[in-house]
Order: sequence, then structure tokens, then C-alpha cells
Amino acid sequence: MRTSLHTAVGTLTGLVGLVTLAALGVASPASATTTPLAYVALGDSYSAGSGVWPPDPQAPPECARSSSSYPHVIATVTGADLTDVTCGAAQTKDFSASQYPGVAPQLDALGPGTQLVTLTIGGNDNNVFIGSIAACGSAGAATLGQGSPCKDLYGSYFDDQIDAKTAPAVAQALADVHARAPHARVAILGYPWILPPTVGCFTKMSIAEGDVPYLREIQGHLNAVIARAATQTGSTYVDFSQVSEGHDACQPIGTRWVEPVLFGTNTVPVHPNALGESAMAAQTMSVLHLR
Repeated sequence: MRTSLHTAVGTLTGLVGLVTLAALGVASPASATTTPLAYVALGDSYSAGSGVWPPDPQAPPECARSSSSYPHVIATVTGADLTDVTCGAAQTKDFSASQYPGVAPQLDALGPGTQLVTLTIGGNDNNVFIGSIAACGSAGAATLGQGSPCKDLYGSYFDDQIDAKTAPAVAQALADVHARAPHARVAILGYPWILPPTVGCFTKMSIAEGDVPYLREIQGHLNAVIARAATQTGSTYVDFSQVSEGHDACQPIGTRWVEPVLFGTNTVPVHPNALGESAMAAQTMSVLHLR
């Protein structure tokens, strides 16, 4: 599933991505005389751009992969030769085993000739993202947004799962990537902020007032664990804690990078939109000094 992406994205969504990158000072595509970078994209729905138009025609339908995902934007801008095996709902276990019938383990895409690997992974392990958001959304709806019912009910449960299970799984996944692609630069991305620090948006994200900082801290904990795994394995961590501030799901269209549960524009809520995927690409290229 290798595609050489030397042409600009031809859809409106893709154009939004390229305009965003240009505004952020990202370099233009590599010249035709340059040997394309052997680039493999791994990871979950944040890497796959799930819910962003248009869908990738080469992807298994179950993976909900977009042609405007951040790996595709990176490949378009840099002229890289992209092998994209990202898949929505992927967990670390899907690196070494088939996620769906007919879908190969993601690590199978790597080899000694791989030069660059990017990924987001860990958010689906132990149901951290979906579980915490769904649980807190239900609790918030029950109290009409008052109090901190989710924190009161679950306490440290999600944080404990991150420390006990997600942390070692992400570190092992990164070690496995390096073993399969020993000459590659490996960059693992953190997850852009889903919620603001304190005041939420109950009509779009039914999280109770007191649970907004609770969920935000859980996401911060997950990102910290991912950053630590990157350091432990000699990988590069792409940090979004500052650049995604003010672009959470509570912000208006054109500002937010992540879509809310209600009144959003993506078919998959609580995921990056086209602007978010483009911004993730720009931050990754900035950190990696890709030109």
C-alpha cells in the first residue's frame, strides 16, 4: 500500500491543510530530483484522520482512514513515499497482531529501509479515551452539568489504568518499532487537547463542570506517559500541550482542532478535523525539522 505523493491534495479539505502549513512556515514539497523519504505511518484514528473527508480509497473500510490525515499532509509537503497502515480504534496490540480479518499487523509495514515512522497510539488501550469521555458524558448528563459526578465515581481508576497498563504497552510498542526499523527516525505524537483547562461547553460536550479539569488531567497524564516512553526508547515526542491550547473541542469552527460530541462537523466525534490534522502535521515537521 505504497503511494508516492508528489502532487498537491486536490480536495477542499486538502487545500485547507496546505494553506495551514504554508501559514505556519512549512517548506514546500521536495523537488523531483530528491530521493523520496521512505515513510511509514502507524497508529490509531488520530493518525488515520478518522472522520475527515475524503476517505482513503486504498484503506480497509474498517480503518476509517482519510486522505487528509496528518501522515498524508506530511507526505504531500515533503514528497515522501508514504506507506500508511494507520487504522481507527487501533491499540498497541494491533502492532503485532491483526486488528481486523485481512488487515496485517502494523509492524509488518516496517523494514530496514524505513527512514521515518510517525504514530499516535495509547489512547484506545484499556478504553482510556472512549471510556473516560463516555463515562463522564453520561454522568454529566445525569446531573445536568453540575458537580463532578465522574470524578466522584471513578476517582483514580483511569489514571491507574494508564500507569499499570498503557505505559508499558506504549514503551514496548515503540521498542518493537525500532527493532523492525532500526535506521528510522521514530516520532510519536501526543494527543491535542480535547477540553479546555477549566470551563467546558456542556451543550457540545456533556461533561459536568467539575469533571472538565478531571478529564483534562487524565489526558495530560496519558500524554506524559507517552512522552516518557519516547525518552525511554530513543524516540522523538511531538508535544501538543502548548500549540493545541485554545483549539479544543469547545472552540468555534475554524479555531478548534478537535470536534465535539454534539454539533460537530466530523462523522467521528472527539477527533481532529482537517484543520487539526494539518496542524498535527505542521508541528511534527517542525519538531523533526523536515524540509
